[in-house]
Amino acid sequence: MSAQTLPENAVVGMVHLDPLPGAPNHDAAGGLDAVRDAALDDAAALDAGGVDAVVVENFGDAPFYPDDVPKHTVASMTTLVDAVAREVSVPVGVNVLRNDAEAALAVAAATEASFVRVNVHVGARVTDQGVVTGRAHETMRLRDRLDADVAVFADVGVKHSAPLGPETPLKTAVEEVVGRGLADGVVVSGPGTGAPTDDSDLYTVARAAREAGVPALVGSGVTAETVAETLDRADGVVVGTALKEGGETTAPVSESRVRAVVEAARGSR
Repeated sequence: MSAQTLPENAVVGMVHLDPLPGAPNHDAAGGLDAVRDAALDDAAALDAGGVDAVVVENFGDAPFYPDDVPKHTVASMTTLVDAVAREVSVPVGVNVLRNDAEAALAVAAATEASFVRVNVHVGARVTDQGVVTGRAHETMRLRDRLDADVAVFADVGVKHSAPLGPETPLKTAVEEVVGRGLADGVVVSGPGTGAPTDDSDLYTVARAAREAGVPALVGSGVTAETVAETLDRADGVVVGTALKEGGETTAPVSESRVRAVVEAARGSR
């Protein structure tokens, strides 16, 4: 799935992985098998609920490495992404937190996943992991070396972060991410996981993305009640928290909540 061929008003669901082996909160008794079982349950609920794509993310691995996860994390992610890809009938994406774009690309290439999400693709942001720096020059060259048909979705106005210097205007950020960083699509979010995206931010990013010829996705805060209005401007939404039981980010995916969001999105197509 290239960024240009996303279905209109795409709904992308999140598979938030439980802590992987080596992470502080990993359940050694259950091991990787337990992580896989939970991921497959979530993926199956997302697929049955009608999402257009899923993203597999090592959400449970906090505190996150800034930009270079250990090799065992890459191995675990590869195993799990491959398992999810075999479970679902929709394209699969990869996000390796906090910002290991090379690992995400390697996992995607090995599993024939369709896209990756990169939180900081260009510039630098201050995060709870310290200063995280974009490495578009390495990421895009690695994609060429791997000869991988993998789209790169890059965040602008990155959540859970602040600018290192003066904030770059969002219009300029889109131009830099796409024009200089060669990203295939952009993601705009609220300040944190599950937080709504500011309407004016979405308007600015969506307009700049259209001018750049790439899709703009909303990456946080979308619910069944807001998805139709959001898709009046955005080309798609990435949804995690709203699809979980009770609206709790760390809970399992609820198929009924997935259907509610998907049906509301399709009503706007």
